[in-house]
Amino acid sequence: MSGTAGEGGRRFYVVGGEQRKGAMHLDEWHGFRRGLICEVAVDEGSYREVTGWISPRDVVADDPETAILFKAATRVGDRLYTCTQTEVLIFRLPDFKQVGYLSLPSFNDVHHVRPTSRGTLLVVCTGLDLVQEIEPLAHGEGRVVREWSVLDEAPWHRFDRAVDYRRVLTTKPHGSHPNYLFEADGELWATRFEQKDARCLSAPGRRIDIGIERPHDGIVDGRRVYFTTVDGQVVIASLDQDRVERVVDLNRIVGSSLALGWCRGLHLLSPDKVVVGFSRLRPTKTWRNLRWLKHRVGLRATPGNLPSRIACFDLSKETLCWEFNVEEHGMNALFSIHPVLERDQNPK
Repeated sequence: MSGTAGEGGRRFYVVGGEQRKGAMHLDEWHGFRRGLICEVAVDEGSYREVTGWISPRDVVADDPETAILFKAATRVGDRLYTCTQTEVLIFRLPDFKQVGYLSLPSFNDVHHVRPTSRGTLLVVCTGLDLVQEIEPLAHGEGRVVREWSVLDEAPWHRFDRAVDYRRVLTTKPHGSHPNYLFEADGELWATRFEQKDARCLSAPGRRIDIGIERPHDGIVDGRRVYFTTVDGQVVIASLDQDRVERVVDLNRIVGSSLALGWCRGLHLLSPDKVVVGFSRLRPTKTWRNLRWLKHRVGLRATPGNLPSRIACFDLSKETLCWEFNVEEHGMNALFSIHPVLERDQNPK
């Protein structure tokens, strides 16, 4: 489950969502009509939708235009573990047959799911500032076996266990907004958006202060973990010392006067070569989400902003290797990037 993968060529599964028509005038809770996963072949310049998803009405807010999209996924072997804001879905690769499903009342604005070696699932319930370990049961149900608040408070301190939070459109503002989970040396970590850090949930007191901007991701490679920040930087931290070792500013590499986009989604081709996701910036009623633009000298957000895309960077040479526009094919926001392996292309 480490970050690097070199086989399979330049092919990737990209996980995200498709906007509704007129989404430029909608807030983030209404702007997306369905979850979408595509396969991108960079060398061939091809794009293929492999699956799409619209959540059942009984597991989303009672709003005809509630947003539906896939958030960050985890690939392990021939399984892709994905999530919408209120569900966990498991797909078999490479045919994308759905082989698992889970939805619990605590699921609100779920941002990431990953399996454990124990056969359980770790789920980030971002809307409740909560991480849950869940034993899947039959018929889309599950048993919570452990849970952690990502803040200095007891789980459920600010929330009511009797409420079905799948039916609540949003619980914002969030106290922390955790968005990604990773494991290292048997310890569980959560990337925390508002605190600009990663916090160890299983060993209280351990923390990686990212600091420069609000982060996403948390890709472990050996003794290091890689993060993105919303303003287009890659942060590399040491797991031995729990501190940042290096920051690479992708804006400086690209040299654009426009903001690169909402930076989120990361895959390591090698320790020095990464594939990063960018989602087009769009007007938002929650302008605090774009406050980082004020601190990026020379960057601006306009209706003609750069499109949603994936891009490869060589961090050692500090060069842009290639880009692939996914928006022109129908994917408007992306959350995670995963390798298409050689065995996916030539299944037995």
